[in-house]
Amino acid sequence: MEIRPIHTETDYKTTLKEISVLMESDPGLGTPEGDRLDILATLVQAYEAKHMPITAPDPVEAIKFRMAQSGLSVKDLEPIIGKSNRIYEVLNRKRPLTLAMIRKLNRHLGIPANVLIAETHAG
Repeated sequence: MEIRPIHTETDYKTTLKEISVLMESDPGLGTPEGDRLDILATLVQAYEAKHMPITAPDPVEAIKFRMAQSGLSVKDLEPIIGKSNRIYEVLNRKRPLTLAMIRKLNRHLGIPANVLIAETHAG
């Protein structure tokens, strides 16, 4: 069972292919194939954490995502953000979120506060 670290994109892709093959065979825990799958998955996780970190979403994109996910309209956000013109200003990045808006969005929509306080990217 020769297993090597993942150093390059080619190593990464090769390891993913091997993981895919192993997963299709559904090896049992504690078997040589199961142990190999576990080790390879750990190596992939380490490589991805170092080379492909997941960044927090932009606050406006997080709001739009939650709206789409929950089937919410601008009208549904009025109790949280204010009148529709204010909501459009926020969604079009013309107005920043206030602390009160952040608290309400966190409480009512479950968007993490750390996402809502992040810098808004130019749209």
